[in-house]
Amino acid sequence: MADHPAIKQLVGIDVGGTFTDFVFLAGDRLEVLKVATTPEDQSRAIVAGLQKLDVADTATVVHGTTTATNALLERRGARTALLATRGFADTLAIGRQDRPELYSLSQQRAPTLVPRSRRFEIVERLGADGAVLSALDESALAAIADTLEADDVESLAVVFLFSFLNPEHERRAASVLRSRLPQLSLSLSVDILPEYREYERTATTVINAYVQPLVGSYLNMLGAALERRRVWVMQSNGGTIRIDQASVHAARLVLSGPAGGVVGAFELARRAMQVDAPRLLTFDMGGTSTDVALCPGEIPQTTESMVADLPLRLPSTRIHTVGAGGGSLARMDAGGILRVGPQSAGADPGPACYGKGGEDVTVTDANLVLGRLDARYFLGGTGSKALDGDAAHRALERLGAGLGMGPEEAAHGVIRVVNASMERALRRVSVERGYDPRGYVLAPFGGAGPLHACDLAEALGIRRIMAPPHPGVLSALGLLFADIVCDRSHTVLTPLDRLVENPSLLHAELQALTESINAVLQHEGAVPVMEAFLDIRYTGQSYELEIPLALPAVPKHIAQVAEKFHGLHEQRYGYATRDRALEAVTLRLRGRIPGARPSLAPEPATSSHVAEASLGAKPVWFGVEGPVETACYDRSRLRHGHLLHGPAVVYQYDATVVVPPGWRLRVDAWRNAWIERD
Repeated sequence: MADHPAIKQLVGIDVGGTFTDFVFLAGDRLEVLKVATTPEDQSRAIVAGLQKLDVADTATVVHGTTTATNALLERRGARTALLATRGFADTLAIGRQDRPELYSLSQQRAPTLVPRSRRFEIVERLGADGAVLSALDESALAAIADTLEADDVESLAVVFLFSFLNPEHERRAASVLRSRLPQLSLSLSVDILPEYREYERTATTVINAYVQPLVGSYLNMLGAALERRRVWVMQSNGGTIRIDQASVHAARLVLSGPAGGVVGAFELARRAMQVDAPRLLTFDMGGTSTDVALCPGEIPQTTESMVADLPLRLPSTRIHTVGAGGGSLARMDAGGILRVGPQSAGADPGPACYGKGGEDVTVTDANLVLGRLDARYFLGGTGSKALDGDAAHRALERLGAGLGMGPEEAAHGVIRVVNASMERALRRVSVERGYDPRGYVLAPFGGAGPLHACDLAEALGIRRIMAPPHPGVLSALGLLFADIVCDRSHTVLTPLDRLVENPSLLHAELQALTESINAVLQHEGAVPVMEAFLDIRYTGQSYELEIPLALPAVPKHIAQVAEKFHGLHEQRYGYATRDRALEAVTLRLRGRIPGARPSLAPEPATSSHVAEASLGAKPVWFGVEGPVETACYDRSRLRHGHLLHGPAVVYQYDATVVVPPGWRLRVDAWRNAWIERD
């Protein structure tokens, strides 16, 4: 996308569990579209949406995908094997000495992605300095290849001890196996994660091997379906990469979809608030899950994600996900307690109100029964019955009968339970990490986010909410704001003082990482801007903090890393030991090329009255006391300067904004809806 001045049409496509969202930018014209996701083949919904929008064959497409995420969550990846140094095949099963549930007496870990029968060992050994202690037993590879073929293995992860210091054995083993099994997908730890910590390196490489055939097949099929269009894919780190590169490093796409929403919310807030570092809590509530992130003036990044109870040590946007969405199923458990999620009705049959045969209660059904959703305005409906209110009412009646309450009371209970789950998620990324949410703006998006935003803001003490112009498709819009990004890393395990005294030790590593990044981005028509980071710890510690390293890596800049580390350590953990020696563990380098950066021009203040956007009034339930007569508005007719007071409901094509009593809504120059305490 480095040639973005010449781009005439841009399309952001985000595939969710219920809907596939499109944002189509052609010059100054912006169109949004939601199409039901086709789970059996996601590319079908994508092609249908592009045809409906009449997108040119030469358009550039930026895509956020959940293919890798779903493969891990549902354990439906490739039939995978692991090849390890003799004595280390069980690293994957041993893991770490942690207890996921501290007080549970009968814990069971989830099964590994590779069972013991498909974990192979081979004679080879490198020392802690990378020197060869035992040569690779190439003769044993022939028997391993025969076993892999007989067992119909589709993908193999190769992880040898200390290979991040010397890749020779891994690459030679891959070469031999590839000559015998050309169809076998291979993932080498020296390519995926050349860092120390055996368990995390093994687990991450296995994740890539597990999802790569599925992701590669999907992206190849999508590329063929989109023909001449240039296709970019969002990575977990909030940056895009070409489709052919994305299919190889599939593990980098595990948080592809949610990352686009955080990028979009941050960019819109930056423009609306006219600050470079807005403080945001993003709240993305879709059909299946809710993703939250805290942005303390920047988009948060981490290299220590947990996905489906598996460690993923690749750069990603720091996002916390819970199984709470519009399609989340409500039910009574064995003890008669109301539960909501994490199971979801999905796109087919979907909520009861979709009229596709689903009879289970979902959060969407509850919002419809409470009057917050309206069948007449769902997905831009113009009088047609897009939602089946009677079916939703019957479903809530059945649930309420078991709880000893009416359908509206049961619906209110469903909303309270799902809100509690999402509130815990927001507290986890803010309060539990030392941030006060009261000093942040809540940015709700996703099809259901603005429905619940005020309830959550009330619970957290947040006074300001920014609902974007098109909240239901913000993740797709965020794809268009994303930069082209390539991350690379390498373990150094060196005292920081030694690097200050001899910076040439770092220069060789930086040069190698720079060449690797340039090889990926060499066809983009621009020179990437490089950003360097060092993972630093006190000597003897078992965890690190990522600290920016100013380039060029001269002694002065390397020495500054120490003070930055002490300051961050004190902020994060409450203390700093400035006279203690520091160790540089991992060097990270990120190459960044600016993306398309579509301009969204502000509009002048309107001279019209807010009443011109009125859709009348209707009863809406905000509590169990009963319905309240509530003003309704058409958001497409709200303009810069309009102000309205709750209770109110604002309907639009892709989402619904609820303004409870005691809150007010005003529209800014970028058509964001700012909801504040009245």
